[in-house]
Amino acid sequence: MSAPAAPFKLTRLASLKTVADFRAHVAGLGLDLPCDDALQTGAASPLARPVDGPLVNGKRIGNRWAIHPMEGWDATTTGHATAEVRRRWQRFGQSGAKLIFGGEAMAVRPDGRANPNQLMILEDTRRDLAEIRELLVQAHREKYGTADDLVVGFQLTHSGRFCKPTDKKRMEPRVAYRHPILDRKFNVTSDSQVFTDGEIEELIGCYVRAARFAREAGADFVDLKHCHGYLLHEFLGAHTRPGKFGGSFENRTRILRDIIAGIRADGNPIDIGVRLSAFDFVPFKPDPTRAEPGKLGPGIPEDFSHCLPYRYGFGVRADHPVEPDLTETFQFVELLTRLGVKILNLSAGSPYYNPHIQRPAAYPPSDGYQPAHDPLIDVARQINVVRAIKAHAVRFAAATPGATPPLVLGTAYSYLQEYLPHVAQHVVGAGWTDLVGLGRAVLSYPEMLADATTRGALTPRLICRTFSECTTAPRNGIISGCYPLDDYYKNRPEFAQLKAVKKAVGA
Repeated sequence: MSAPAAPFKLTRLASLKTVADFRAHVAGLGLDLPCDDALQTGAASPLARPVDGPLVNGKRIGNRWAIHPMEGWDATTTGHATAEVRRRWQRFGQSGAKLIFGGEAMAVRPDGRANPNQLMILEDTRRDLAEIRELLVQAHREKYGTADDLVVGFQLTHSGRFCKPTDKKRMEPRVAYRHPILDRKFNVTSDSQVFTDGEIEELIGCYVRAARFAREAGADFVDLKHCHGYLLHEFLGAHTRPGKFGGSFENRTRILRDIIAGIRADGNPIDIGVRLSAFDFVPFKPDPTRAEPGKLGPGIPEDFSHCLPYRYGFGVRADHPVEPDLTETFQFVELLTRLGVKILNLSAGSPYYNPHIQRPAAYPPSDGYQPAHDPLIDVARQINVVRAIKAHAVRFAAATPGATPPLVLGTAYSYLQEYLPHVAQHVVGAGWTDLVGLGRAVLSYPEMLADATTRGALTPRLICRTFSECTTAPRNGIISGCYPLDDYYKNRPEFAQLKAVKKAVGA
């Protein structure tokens, strides 16, 4: 029997003191991950230039960075905003980003919440949503002089397999299909938990109403969330589902087409965006045979030998489901173009079952695993997939009369830390993506890219080091925030609770 592989030794990016050091490390990994030597500021910066392409609600997006939607665990149990929600949205406005892609996930009905304190977009929450949007816009206007080029969307979601609408610890999943690996992990035990076609048609009506409420609350667009294993993303992988919402590509995309058709039939002119997991892998788990004392093991795939060919995902090879297959991803982008979708926000995988491909990190969340390889590999994979998808969208639109490709927004930059703006500047300048999006990094440092494009430098003590505490906290029923770097959360009693949780699980 061969000896087990040695534990992976991570090179901390903070130990790389210069761009040359970073570039040498990337080269040593054999990655295509470009990085500019110096940051440009003012009008010379590619990140500071207005976005070319379709207008959103009549507005041209004023620069090239965006805030990704993040799921909150700090609304009221009736889906209304709290002081924590208002503070977060104000900081989004202060970030300088001219595209707020969804703000945070908003459940279109109560049973679709991923936690009992998630924002909801219902008739009786419209006033709250209008208020937090206005707080964001006002904060932006006060700091940057104008909000005329600021575009704010609301993300509409049903959490599907990951629903916990009434209890932070009890799964109440509703799914598109039975999954041979994920069912046991997320308490899917009966076919009664699979949505019927009739129930899906009712849900489509909920999305249509939510889009109307978003328009009335002042949103410039809605994001129809197709990522991370949530319900609409799961439908893209519903190869084994019978009926009109499963099987063929046409059927698996029917729910999207019917939602958009319903929004238009409702007389609602609101623009549409889609956040998409462009590819997926099988679920991963920590390897107990390679765990260091007191730590989770590195990530390895769950055994998938019993479910080949793999027909339970989207954008993944059926014969080897730990590699992307973008064939249907390209088809989906073509569909979005034909449907007039204005913005395509690209992500990958799921934070619930393969977080390393979705948000590469140095430290795992409590329900995750240690990195099995350098997280830059996962960063580079996403950046290069975005490049390929944008190029395909442009080619398709050029060959299709009257078509305009959606604006493309890239993900997975937070792990780059000090070198995030150097890489972002290059990929935007080279046309690999139209915009760069930030999620968890803005929790500690909202003005990160504003500083990069004005001062040409960052404040190191504020930079997200991907400790994953913003994920570990909500996984354990604690409100989400940046506990290590944001004094607002560091000084809360929940911080001690969070440290105890991490110690207990070895995260």
